[in-house]
Amino acid sequence: MYQSFDVTARPEQGPPRLAMLRVEMSQDGLDGFLIPRADAHQGEYVAPRDERLAWLTGFTGSAGFCAALKDIAGVFIDGRYRTQVKAQVASDYTPVPWPDVSLATWLEEKLPNGGVVGFDPWLHSAGQIETLEKSLAKTGISMQAHANLVDRIWADQPAPPMAPAKVHPLEFAGESHADKRARLARELRAEGHRSALITLPDSLCWLLNIRGGDIARNPIAQGFAILHDTGAVDLFMEAQKLLELADHLGPDVRVYAPGDLLDAVDALEGLVRLDKGTAPFLLSQTLGARAVFAGDSCALPKARKNAAEIEGAAAAHLRDGAAVVELLAWLDAQPVGSLHETQVVSKLESFRRNDNALQDISFETIAGTGANGAIMHYRVSEETDSPLQDGQLIVLDSGGQYLDGTTDITRTIAIGTPPLEAKQAFTRVLQGMIAMSRLRWPEGLAGRDIEAVGRMPLWLAGQDFDHGLGHGVGAYLSVHEGPQRLSRVSHVPLEAGMILSNEPGYYREGAFGIRIENLIVAQEAPDLPGGDAHRKMLHWRTLTFAPIDLRLIVVEMLSAAERDWINAYHGEVSQKIAPRLSPGAKTWLDAATAPI
Repeated sequence: MYQSFDVTARPEQGPPRLAMLRVEMSQDGLDGFLIPRADAHQGEYVAPRDERLAWLTGFTGSAGFCAALKDIAGVFIDGRYRTQVKAQVASDYTPVPWPDVSLATWLEEKLPNGGVVGFDPWLHSAGQIETLEKSLAKTGISMQAHANLVDRIWADQPAPPMAPAKVHPLEFAGESHADKRARLARELRAEGHRSALITLPDSLCWLLNIRGGDIARNPIAQGFAILHDTGAVDLFMEAQKLLELADHLGPDVRVYAPGDLLDAVDALEGLVRLDKGTAPFLLSQTLGARAVFAGDSCALPKARKNAAEIEGAAAAHLRDGAAVVELLAWLDAQPVGSLHETQVVSKLESFRRNDNALQDISFETIAGTGANGAIMHYRVSEETDSPLQDGQLIVLDSGGQYLDGTTDITRTIAIGTPPLEAKQAFTRVLQGMIAMSRLRWPEGLAGRDIEAVGRMPLWLAGQDFDHGLGHGVGAYLSVHEGPQRLSRVSHVPLEAGMILSNEPGYYREGAFGIRIENLIVAQEAPDLPGGDAHRKMLHWRTLTFAPIDLRLIVVEMLSAAERDWINAYHGEVSQKIAPRLSPGAKTWLDAATAPI
């Protein structure tokens, strides 16, 4: 199984490590080197071996990169991490607001006379390097594929993960891997493509109906695959991960060592499909003119959940919801000021583990109280563990990995008596979540076309938040799954079967944070009374069932339709979750879901 390593640099460790990196840069004639938070699979989640950014700088966010030059090192972070980065990196590193400031613009300013910037061609996608080189074309700055300099200086770098893979049962997958391979092969033939490179581990695991343990909290097995237009697959994965899977994979899945990948790619004939946004730059360079950038072949089929996956997710959410309610009831019974964040995290995990179906939590639980709640992806540690005090809010974002589904839920909870301004902001966040939950929209629209619906109540008050409204979620796979998103930058049309989160928020630095999150699945919308619809519509089915804190709602701010939605939702919570609870939690739930 997955092994845990502490690879994070403390702030005081960052400067000497940066100095070692600069020695290597100088010896190799480089003026800069890029250190992304990425591995060769370009996924969001990385194994300890690939936590180069955290080891070098101390920054532990799930997105970002460092551009280390001779006299300045920029740590590029998006809006989610602009508070967090301040506490994690030494003054030798300069936080850079990204994408507000692009890497090309920053490099042009810091290297006005030009220079050579190195990058590891396994850790950057073809699209990233192409965009960067176009932006730098007239600057005199050149990009150079190079051996990874951090690996040279990281003396105790962990070994690659080697967790055994396992079969994902057909009852949960809903389709055999032979049928999946045949279906995708037909699409390749229809497009005139001879093969497709599969570089994302979650795509590979979905395609072959396997799961693994190479990444913490994500049941994936790392590897690469080539899907041929015959339906056969060449799988590049360490054989020791697959010792028990020969019968499951069958003769049409041929296993090779990962080190054989480049030679196999070089030998491919005809057009080869791959994803410009995630396939390593080195693979696209190896293919040359044979490369067809047409997206990951598995991404959309994986995103369109079948009936077994949807009903599995629904069942998982009921069990998960019961664990969350047990936690909320327990939390409400504790004296104000008697708990710390870590105690809440531990207790919630213990309630989840009472369900034998739980395989793991789906990400590190976020439990941020007071000012910590304003750090969007806050992770409590011994140094930051804070007491839950009167008048504060706690943002509790958590989830579970079950064989039948992956969950992700956020509730914001009042501790004692919260201030009115926090209640007003909470109510606006709730109004945005309700608006998205109630939405019907014409088929063909993307996340960017509708996500403003969930922001409008905040916008009307001059407020907003710096993360997307929602992300895709896998089926016993990654809790963050593309390509579907509720985001102003997402152009992928939403389709029936796609599971996403619905999670507006509001964050006041130094004071409090708010987020409310349910998972929802897109479905074909039934006809309205009167039957006058002139185009096909979609709507959402809610999968998550746990109460919303009534103490934080300013009821007078709600419309009648919003009150009706809350009451109806809480009625479903009571009906679906109460039979699964202990007597004390059931009594608590009766009060928590009382009509307003």
